[in-house]
Amino acid sequence: MDLPVLDLREQRVLGSLLEKQSTVPGSYPMTLNAVRIACNQTSSRDPVVDYGESEVDETLRGLKKRELVRFVWASGSRTVKYAQALDQVIDLEEAERALLTVLLLRGPQAPGELRTRTERLFVFADRRAVETTLKAMAERALVQELELRPREQDRRWVHLLGPLATGEAVAAPPVDREAALAHGSEARDESVRRTYDVIADAYAEHYRDELSHKPFDTWLLDRVAAAASGPVADVGTGPGQIAAHLAARGADVTGIDSSPGMIAEATVRYPGVRFELCDFRRLLRPRTAAGWSAITAWYAVVHLTESELPAAISALGSTLAHGGVLALATHIGPETRHITDLLGHVVDVDYVLHDPDVVLAAVSAAGLEISEWYVRSPIPDVESETSRLYVLARRP
Repeated sequence: MDLPVLDLREQRVLGSLLEKQSTVPGSYPMTLNAVRIACNQTSSRDPVVDYGESEVDETLRGLKKRELVRFVWASGSRTVKYAQALDQVIDLEEAERALLTVLLLRGPQAPGELRTRTERLFVFADRRAVETTLKAMAERALVQELELRPREQDRRWVHLLGPLATGEAVAAPPVDREAALAHGSEARDESVRRTYDVIADAYAEHYRDELSHKPFDTWLLDRVAAAASGPVADVGTGPGQIAAHLAARGADVTGIDSSPGMIAEATVRYPGVRFELCDFRRLLRPRTAAGWSAITAWYAVVHLTESELPAAISALGSTLAHGGVLALATHIGPETRHITDLLGHVVDVDYVLHDPDVVLAAVSAAGLEISEWYVRSPIPDVESETSRLYVLARRP
């Protein structure tokens, strides 16, 4: 059977019906008004549209004539409702259905973006599972992989059921903040550990006096140290310069890092500070208190993908004492940087420049109350040329 060719309005209507069938099954099939609202959502839609009721009604009737939509009358009701039949006409598996839904609603996307955006529809084990499904769909001429555009790091995929929205070609290039998980989380974690073990000595020497050039960072850290009434954890401590600064300000601090090389450097350089080998995503509460009075996470999340942020920040928040503070700093920007040379050493590691809105949303979703957040530009000739986000949040 030939695949249906859908115009832009038909793509949006069928995509909306497919999505809501999975995410709000209790309200499905949908009324005409509900379909219109779903089409005109401002979130999870690209482009955002503003269809009128008559436009949606006309589209639904046209789709019914092509047997891509069914009209449903509930028992005892005179109100018609609408259900999609696209997945029956094309015969879609559940994973294929999820990917096609998001492609219909949001246009061309990279595999990492698709994995994140299909989570409510289907859970893919990893990025590779997304790519495997896409390749199977490509064999049926349902989707196609696009060529790389300037500044893109990952190829995007597009559905083949109709034309794309006009102007798509000049849209800002998408950011695949999931690329670091191309080979799975375990491989990524091992790459990060290996990188920091290799560069530990050079890194410790290079960043030994970094805070002397960063007045804003020291101002925030000094406030955290002054307010801490109990144990403090500095996660992603590296060679220990942040933990040592907090200790010098009177904080009862423990530095946490997953790199044995970094912990060894920190222990030698700052013998008066406690350091422990641990993945901060598995941080436990302190032995001497019900929770940490403060957690500093200076660039600890730069190797995590966007989809990993909520769980990681939630894990940290759960170990805070009530009233405890999370102080987080991270690089922000529209890219994932793959680094092969760092401080004169050959490495293989990705740095994720996060979307500040996503970081702030993850902090709030962890049940923490954001009290302050700041964005600052890089300091010339002192640090890498990326903007920084700083967040102070408190556990109620």
